[in-house]
Amino acid sequence: MIENERLHSLDFFRGIVMLLLVGEAAEVFKVMTSEHFAGSWLYWLGGQFHHVEWHGLAFWDLIQPSFMFIVGVAMPFSFQKRIAAGDDWNSCFGHVLKRSALLLFFGVSLHIYYSQAIVFEYWNVLSQLSFTYLLAFLIMRKPALFQIGVAIGLLVFTEAIYRNFSVAGFDQPFTAGQNFGAWFDMLIMGKLSGGHWVTFNAVPTAVHTILGVLVGQLLMDKGDAVHKFQILVVTGLLLLLAGYSFDLVTPIVKRAVTTSFVIVTSGWVLIFVAICYWVIDIKKMRKGIMIPIMVGMNSIFIYLFTNIGGAEFTHGIIAPFTKAIFSWTGEGGSELITSLAVWATLTYLCLWLYKRKIFFKL
Repeated sequence: MIENERLHSLDFFRGIVMLLLVGEAAEVFKVMTSEHFAGSWLYWLGGQFHHVEWHGLAFWDLIQPSFMFIVGVAMPFSFQKRIAAGDDWNSCFGHVLKRSALLLFFGVSLHIYYSQAIVFEYWNVLSQLSFTYLLAFLIMRKPALFQIGVAIGLLVFTEAIYRNFSVAGFDQPFTAGQNFGAWFDMLIMGKLSGGHWVTFNAVPTAVHTILGVLVGQLLMDKGDAVHKFQILVVTGLLLLLAGYSFDLVTPIVKRAVTTSFVIVTSGWVLIFVAICYWVIDIKKMRKGIMIPIMVGMNSIFIYLFTNIGGAEFTHGIIAPFTKAIFSWTGEGGSELITSLAVWATLTYLCLWLYKRKIFFKL
């Protein structure tokens, strides 16, 4: 690690992920792919901010793996501070259990809000993070090879159970709604996700959090920063090669997180992190990085706020003014300007909190 200096690249990367999630909540990308912009470059660009229907990979499919990964990266730094302050492993473990329980609670609560009824659904990223966070912590003190072995074991287990599950109606490993993940959801919830998401995704995507821990431990080391950058780039490129090659055997599917999806997205995330690390922490090119950093410092708050009506509330306040002032741009233009204004307002809320040193943490 660069001595006595915070890794701004990690804060920046987390902030970019959260900024994009805020943009989604503001419906910027939804408007870009509306009929008003069909055939334009805006429509194409907006399409990259939507999940692929099943097989394949778009830019937006990298956001959740990045979210899981960045939590893992922060863990070694966070627990090193706790231990330096006098906490032992038992107290750290208690903190992890509490945080995992809160993540699960908020994840389930979001589905209750969406449904306007008491439901127990576990497809939300927070619910899945509650598992990946706990698992990553339990093996974090083990040697790197052990952690890598666990990650590989999770992928092998996922591949094996999907390919060998033989219950009628759920024995098609890579067919939406007819695979092991769908059967597992029917077992624990008695229902399937409308978008073919599955709760079992928490198992393979735990690899993203474990990988994040390994990268965090690498960056904490006092070794040469350029060498660390090289490790990130080479590992990322190898994972990309392996992931896209494995797509010929097991399809890259985000909605039922397949092993090829985990491998290829891990490669992309490492490349992105390496670029941020090189530019921001090694070359110290830091102009213009503070807005994402300030947003990322309240990541849990802005995620929950925008998902429990905060974005809709903000839209309701802003829309009458923007649609009146910019009516001359047409329906599509005024809707896009409105969504951008909502995005800017929600971003400003994070900046306001940051400047007043108000941080919401679990």
